[in-house]
Amino acid sequence: MTPRNVEHLSVEERKTRGKSARERTPLTSLRGWVPAADRPDPVTLLEEQDASREQDLVPVRHGRMLASPFTFYRGTAKIMAQDLKDTARAGLNAQLCGDAHLSNFGVFASPERSLLFDLNDFDETLPGPFEYDVLRMSASFTIAARNNGFSAADTLDVTRTAVRAYREAMAGFATMGTMGIWYARMSDDELIAAAEMAVRTQKGKQRKVAKAIGTNAQRWAEKARTRDSVQALSKLAEYVDGRYRIVSQPPVVVPVRELYDTFGMSAEETWDALNAQLRSYRATLQEDRRHLLERFRVVDVARKVVGVGSVGTRAFIALLEGRDEHDPLFLQVKEATASVLEDHLPKSRYKQPGERVVQGQRMMQASSDIYLGWTKGLQGTNRFLYWRQLRDMKGSAVVEEMHPLGMSVYARVCGWTLARAHARSGDPIAIAAYLGKSDKFDKSVTDFSERYADQNDRDYEAFATAVRSGRLQAIEGV
Repeated sequence: MTPRNVEHLSVEERKTRGKSARERTPLTSLRGWVPAADRPDPVTLLEEQDASREQDLVPVRHGRMLASPFTFYRGTAKIMAQDLKDTARAGLNAQLCGDAHLSNFGVFASPERSLLFDLNDFDETLPGPFEYDVLRMSASFTIAARNNGFSAADTLDVTRTAVRAYREAMAGFATMGTMGIWYARMSDDELIAAAEMAVRTQKGKQRKVAKAIGTNAQRWAEKARTRDSVQALSKLAEYVDGRYRIVSQPPVVVPVRELYDTFGMSAEETWDALNAQLRSYRATLQEDRRHLLERFRVVDVARKVVGVGSVGTRAFIALLEGRDEHDPLFLQVKEATASVLEDHLPKSRYKQPGERVVQGQRMMQASSDIYLGWTKGLQGTNRFLYWRQLRDMKGSAVVEEMHPLGMSVYARVCGWTLARAHARSGDPIAIAAYLGKSDKFDKSVTDFSERYADQNDRDYEAFATAVRSGRLQAIEGV
């Protein structure tokens, strides 16, 4: 890979860059958004994605998206990328998540076994305008708040809280040293403290609601700590003929032993290919982690459906065994395709999409899975994969159960987290100088979010109509 020339500007020069960007692109530029006159049919964009996916799982994806306008939004990164390409931008880039909706934040274990809150999905990661992630996040809060039946005032407040938290956090990072930003993280204790802060600022009935938020945050963290490979073994595997194997639960979980015909290979050929995959993947890990993984052997593999937007892309789980059958390790293997942002932004500097995802995740997260790696798909296929642990104290908030105060607390931690992720790769001084101290950017983004939520409702209705007419097939409840 060609080395990059790195520009080193003074603090004042970086501030000037941000303020100059504000002159070119005023903070109010995102107000009044309307869809482009030649905006593509959203259903057609989804059909284009469906064409390269596992066809038996495409109806499952549609069924999950059909549940509500919010679940629909979770599967529309490609549609929104098309809409964002024409929005105003300041010219200040960072490593983007690419799909920073509020359900793509959560908790997981650091290598030191601390529980951290961070972004947790990087399938679409790519360098680009920092606004793209902010808009994807803020619109998700508006859509989720409406979906939960919040009043217009509460919906406005939740959305603006998320954007304000991003702006204020970026201002804080602009005053920090470079290494201080790199080491910044949000632990479960800090997450709980944020919830408890809400208790101290409330009175009467709202104080009782706030106390429940603090209790739920503690329970969420405690539950996440129980989610590991041993727990996954009890949920996903069965003991047969003296060894564990993954339980068949079609169409969500289908063991490889039931997919030999799909691969067009014999059982022996399939396992030879899978072991070759494992060796190739191990080569992408740093030496100590490679040595650690070599102590495990693969005992079973299965296709496993995950998420909403990812449904239909290749996704597998692999059960590995260490010292004996009571020493399991579950790895998740997900297909990596080109980022939806690459349709409108410069292509990734990484030719291998799996490496793009891994390197983007390492850049944005405060601490990443020790088993993050990548490989090419089975021989003869033009598929790319990335690997990570399946369950390593991972947990996500149940957005549909949030009340206004709880979502407001969550909006603050998501806004801070996104700002910290952008500050690691972008220029926090220039971005903070651009955003300024007023709430103009907050209001502008909130206005966009309300308008985009309206468009999402229209797109959802078009999608539902396509299902009702038979244009799209959907299987609900899976």
